[in-house]
Amino acid sequence: MALGPGKYDDLCTYVREQADAEVAIVIVSRGNKGSGFSMQSRNQNMTTDLPYILESMAAQIRKDTSQ
Repeated sequence: MALGPGKYDDLCTYVREQADAEVAIVIVSRGNKGSGFSMQSRNQNMTTDLPYILESMAAQIRKDTSQ
């Protein structure tokens, strides 16, 4: 969920805290709660940047896998 808790919010909290991260994004495909994602940030403005962050990640994945 981009706003509010997602299916995997508990897992996202764990990842963010363990990494001592400002932002954590957890994407799950075919997990025990189905497919979904959760995003947490110490900075609420990061939520509006999420599409750009994901697009940047996708571009890097495309670049890495096309070599």
